[in-house]
Amino acid sequence: MEVCVIVNRIGPETGSGANAFGGSDDGQMPRFVPVEELFKGRHFDQEIVVLCVRWYLSYKLSYRDLVAMMGDRGIGLAHTTILRWVQHYTPEFEKRWNRYARSVGGSWSCDGTYIKVKGEWVYLYRAVDKAGKTVDFYLSRNRDVNAAKAFLRKAMRQQRIPTKITLDAYAASHRAVTDLKRAGELPKRVRIRSSKYLNNTIEQDHRRVKQRLGPMLGLKSFGTAAVVIGGIELAEKIKKKQFKIGKLGGPTARTPEIWRAALAA
Repeated sequence: MEVCVIVNRIGPETGSGANAFGGSDDGQMPRFVPVEELFKGRHFDQEIVVLCVRWYLSYKLSYRDLVAMMGDRGIGLAHTTILRWVQHYTPEFEKRWNRYARSVGGSWSCDGTYIKVKGEWVYLYRAVDKAGKTVDFYLSRNRDVNAAKAFLRKAMRQQRIPTKITLDAYAASHRAVTDLKRAGELPKRVRIRSSKYLNNTIEQDHRRVKQRLGPMLGLKSFGTAAVVIGGIELAEKIKKKQFKIGKLGGPTARTPEIWRAALAA
């Protein structure tokens, strides 16, 4: 069976975002190895692995909280085991879910927020559409023109060309848009606006991510942070109904059943 492999490169001086969209050049669904193969050789059943990763990404829990919760159910786990599961499986889960992603709107609000990784502040670029649906994210060590351009390129590559972009007042973001238009990467017809009021949607949405990061007690590396944030964004997109649940069991399906269908090859 053909295996779909998408590599998420994390450069030492650049940034990282969500994994590439799980589509193919001919518009067909990409093929993956059977889900059972992902967990082959694991000591624990795949349902336990998926449950721990899903709960960690979706709720305000630390690894030790999950250890205690699993212990109450008679399942003995070390917190480092769950950490390894999150790091190993989250990118694969994102790729499989993305096969069922809905398109986002064309009016984007782009903004960012600082988060701490290994004791240092890094910048998290994010965008949502007019309805509050998540467009994309990009984690960068720097907040500058190059980082802003990298974020916009990535968002356009994985989603669509926007019709309008609302930015904050930070000069580097506006310079990035100007450079992309001059280079022909962003059509000149795309309207650019700058308004704190219009950007309230994205500023409120940052709280979803930052509130989830709080109980994690610090991110230990840039690569780890990128993977975890990608997983948090996935969980938030599921809550925002950004996937075609009708293809995953419909509105009456229970959460474990929907996840099982989303991860199936």
